[in-house]
Amino acid sequence: MPSRISAEIAQLARLARDGGLDLSQVSLRVKADLLMSTPSPAPDDLAAFGEMAEALVPSVDEDTAVILARKIGGWRHAPARAIAALQARGGAVLAALIQHGLRLGEAEMEGFAGSADGRLPAALAERGDLTATAALILVERGERALDFALMANTAIALPRAALDLLLARARLDAGYAQPLLARRDLSSAEIASLFLFAGPERRQAILDSLAALEALSPSERRPAVSGEALAGWHAMAADDRAGAFEALSRHLGGGPALTRALEADVSRDLAALALTAAGASVEDATRFLIRLGDEAAHSVERIFAVVGLMRAVRPAIAQRLVAQIGGAASAPATRKGQHQPAMDPSGTPVRHSPARSESAGSTSEILRKIGAKRDGA
Repeated sequence: MPSRISAEIAQLARLARDGGLDLSQVSLRVKADLLMSTPSPAPDDLAAFGEMAEALVPSVDEDTAVILARKIGGWRHAPARAIAALQARGGAVLAALIQHGLRLGEAEMEGFAGSADGRLPAALAERGDLTATAALILVERGERALDFALMANTAIALPRAALDLLLARARLDAGYAQPLLARRDLSSAEIASLFLFAGPERRQAILDSLAALEALSPSERRPAVSGEALAGWHAMAADDRAGAFEALSRHLGGGPALTRALEADVSRDLAALALTAAGASVEDATRFLIRLGDEAAHSVERIFAVVGLMRAVRPAIAQRLVAQIGGAASAPATRKGQHQPAMDPSGTPVRHSPARSESAGSTSEILRKIGAKRDGA
């Protein structure tokens, strides 16, 4: 018999002799320890333990039942009768079973995810075998503690629909950002909306991912802000900060969510990105940010930081980034030119695509000119 179990039994014996112990409360735990210390318990011993648990579990106190559930919940030799008796207790006992590896089918798992007893979904959220459907049901409950348990559960992959809900909540609750950023199963493009909360390396990874997406599927560019409109923004920045942010958001096709995000971001990184997306030069954008007259405007270090950000991000990438931070989908790329068949009527596989070549050349030229302007600024 292992020394640890021997010591425990000796202690229990002393308590029993002194009259301070109800053996029915501990006999199950002792028997479970003895069986679990054996690599291959005898079938007769397991059957006896199952019968014992079936008889005693309904009457033992909850603490004892919870301890037993934690011990045998994931034990592959656990007798079905013992598990059934513990499950029948429900509440904290059932939650302990779920948390510690109770074998569950998909339907059972999804049922527990939607349970009115909050202890069961909370236990389920920590499991490494959580199904995508069950994870989505948990997120749809809209309970912050469950969300954080799921975000911390790196043994599972968050389904796309669940991730979208969590990212939407991150726009309203900054506490969601770091748990999501810490997950290495999420691509940088998927968490681009968390750019403002990311560190330098993750920010660069997000920018690189968006640049790759832009290269594959160029987004439709909005007209650059006119000099007249920009002058109006400058005037509003000093006297009507909220109005200036609303005008900037409206120009980019954003809604109230983007306006609120622009106001809330005291670092002014988002405003710098939005101005870049709008086509403002670094000089004009910097003038706008300084005219806001807030804490960032009075910090030389912060102004240098936003200038560096604007010089590092192309307008097309800034547009994608601002759209995601503001909760809007990036605008789809527009197709130009005429349909080109796979083969021309003569049957030869050689065909020309002038519209595509012209579009690509124009885009490259525009980006080259923008980059040259910034380098010379």
